[in-house]
Amino acid sequence: MSTAPVPIVTPTSPAAPPSGPLRQPGAAALTVQFLLTGIIWGSSFLFMKVALEGVSPAQVVWARLVLGALTLGVFVALRREHLPRRLRLWGHMTALALSFCVAPFLLFSWAQQYVTSGLASIYNATTPIMTAVMAWAVFRVERLKAAQIAGILVGVAGVMVIIAPWQGLDLTQSLLAQLAILGATACYGFSLAYMRRFLSNSGMSALVFSFLNIGIAAAIMLALTPVVAQSPVRLDVPIVLSLLALGCLGTGVAYIWNQNVLRAWGPTRASTVTYITPVVGVALGIVLLGETLHWNEPAGAVLVLLGILLAQNRLRVRRRRRADAA
Repeated sequence: MSTAPVPIVTPTSPAAPPSGPLRQPGAAALTVQFLLTGIIWGSSFLFMKVALEGVSPAQVVWARLVLGALTLGVFVALRREHLPRRLRLWGHMTALALSFCVAPFLLFSWAQQYVTSGLASIYNATTPIMTAVMAWAVFRVERLKAAQIAGILVGVAGVMVIIAPWQGLDLTQSLLAQLAILGATACYGFSLAYMRRFLSNSGMSALVFSFLNIGIAAAIMLALTPVVAQSPVRLDVPIVLSLLALGCLGTGVAYIWNQNVLRAWGPTRASTVTYITPVVGVALGIVLLGETLHWNEPAGAVLVLLGILLAQNRLRVRRRRRADAA
């Protein structure tokens, strides 16, 4: 993602537009889908790292978007969903495909040549803070309270702890890669605020919304095939399986599971998948890739998560519930 996270600072979810009368999974099935989504999205950083051993960053993005679009297209066909006809919606979805898929996916893939998969997964957790900033400062669709602004500042402090400027900033590829990942999460934040501003009443089902988002992005990458194909390709079983997992699972099936949970649980509960992905990403990086975790990375991650809780007003809500119970 890189995962395509759910919006978690707004009371309603623009990423899950009103859907038709589809049968919802049961409570147990939703819990399983929630956990599997977190595991798959957390594993995507490992899949990207493995895939980059044989294909270029742009080819990774090409494969995951095309495979994801094909997977979602199969579900759209099976459910006999209808695509929107309004040209204005297609224009907004094209802008969203660029900002929510093409740009951040390219940035993540390029950056993971120079940083560990665990560090990339930690930075991915800054998306909710980026969303709060964009919704407040750019689109003016969210008014932040003092506690939420404090949460943003705490999250920024967490990012600074992860970057560790006291070790020296020499503009190496690693530092540039970290900044690229922050640029990717800023793209996510921009896109989630854009959804609320322009697409909250689109009338599309969650499945069609996801299919158009991924499908248009895949069409853009297909148009760039002559450029993408210039880099040499080396395929083996782990690389092929990683690309299939990134595309069919991470950019396909997991999107559907995420939307099921989002519609049933609401954005606040569904957004807690953000807390699963860095744990999975760091653990897989250490166990399977032999990556090293420095003390400042989990310390910064704790500050980022604290900032997310403050930005979402969750700490205030819990204090109120305890007071009401007393």
